[in-house]
Amino acid sequence: MIKKIALFFIIFCIIFINNSYSSAKYEIIKKLEIIDNISFKFTQKISKKTEQGNCIIKYPKLIYCLYNNNKIMISNGKFLTIKHKTKKQSYVYPLNKTPLFKILDKNNLIYEIKNSKINTNNKESFEFLIKNKNNKIKILFDKKTFNLKGWITEDIYQNKINFKIFNLQINKKVDKNKFKLPELD
Repeated sequence: MIKKIALFFIIFCIIFINNSYSSAKYEIIKKLEIIDNISFKFTQKISKKTEQGNCIIKYPKLIYCLYNNNKIMISNGKFLTIKHKTKKQSYVYPLNKTPLFKILDKNNLIYEIKNSKINTNNKESFEFLIKNKNNKIKILFDKKTFNLKGWITEDIYQNKINFKIFNLQINKKVDKNKFKLPELD
């Protein structure tokens, strides 16, 4: 009798946990579907260097980030440009060769979430592991609001990038001119 009760309890727990994971996936996807753009503050840590700033992501595939150290990062949907205003240096990458390609394509992000296993070991975030050719991207969503909370990946030089989002605002009015690539130095 005790074995039957224990077996019933184990099965009940498995079903309950699986349903709560599916519910979290559903809530995250539902939230993503209504988003056209997000604006937020961020902290980015690459190896031991920490940078901060403000970003706008406009789906699909557009991003504008202004760093506090006079650096900007812009995607026009095809290319990603990083420009250091003070150093007068610019770098241009095909967007589809960067981990941001998966993050900035909302439909792809929804597809990946639907087909990924959710990791709930983190107390504050739901985590999804997405593979992008040679990179692995860990996408983080807040457990309370189901909003995008950040991501962890590697840059083209195999440096670990930890990108955390704060003060997220959804569907603010966005100036489309922000996503025009700057002239190169």
